[in-house]
Amino acid sequence: MSTASNAFLVCVIAQALVRPAPIRAARVVILSTMLSDDFIGEWGFAALVEANGRRLLFDTGARPDTVLQNAKALCVDLSAITDVVLSHWHDDHTGGLIALRRELIKQNQAALSRAHVGRGFFWPRKVKGKASTVAEDLKKQYQALGGSFVEHADAAELLPGVWLTGQVPRRTTEQNFPKGIEVQLPDGRWTVDDVPDDLSLVLDSVKGLVVVTGCGHAGVVNTVEIAKERVREAPIFAIIGGLHLFEADDARVDWTASELKRLRLAHLVGAHCTGIEALMRLRQGTGLNRKTAVVGAVGASFNLETGIDPGDIAR
Repeated sequence: MSTASNAFLVCVIAQALVRPAPIRAARVVILSTMLSDDFIGEWGFAALVEANGRRLLFDTGARPDTVLQNAKALCVDLSAITDVVLSHWHDDHTGGLIALRRELIKQNQAALSRAHVGRGFFWPRKVKGKASTVAEDLKKQYQALGGSFVEHADAAELLPGVWLTGQVPRRTTEQNFPKGIEVQLPDGRWTVDDVPDDLSLVLDSVKGLVVVTGCGHAGVVNTVEIAKERVREAPIFAIIGGLHLFEADDARVDWTASELKRLRLAHLVGAHCTGIEALMRLRQGTGLNRKTAVVGAVGASFNLETGIDPGDIAR
């Protein structure tokens, strides 16, 4: 067989081994963030994620009833959803879990019965020198309601085409995490808590990857790069969620924008801790516009077919 024939055969086999992107219809609806008009705003994040007709909840907001009330106002029924992803241990993303589970089991015993978290979620913490019991308290209350936790160190496919990143390697200089918190590693050492449990959701769609972040404490560039490695090498069609840039200086935001532009970002809904000024600077630096880069508000949505619907307050 000739060299050209061999090369052609290798190409055909390689193409056959490439897993086709299964998601043709997807929608993400924000249920908790600060900006809001007719709904409840808070320092927190939560979103409904739909892919090919199947649904899960990503984060649960800060206050017990925020997501419940906003979902009701938006006519979003959460009772049939069995799986919830908690992007990291901070209580502005986990605060609604217990109230949601307690309320929804009145309609469906399986509602939000399985919570997916990153490895390190339950590691001991100290906040300004004092022990934090946030994660352990959550675990006890959730298990008392019949819920179970699934810990992920590596990527995992929760639904067809819907992936968890798993723990995100810190390859860039991004340090998008709060100061003053320590974490105890499995070997017993205490160190700065860079939120090792931080994970994101990745939708592998026909238009590219759609990444849903809680705070992006691992760094949005690190997160997107690992999504491309673990899920599929593809353009980044959208990022929705918090990027924790509200305290970042202009140089850091500009660097982030240049990296996202390199990664071919097409849509950005910057919610929660992204920062309004940072979002405006990201819009400029990525070359996006008012229709493709917006501040995320409660009720805002991203649709794979129609793009971003920012709602009235964020137009």
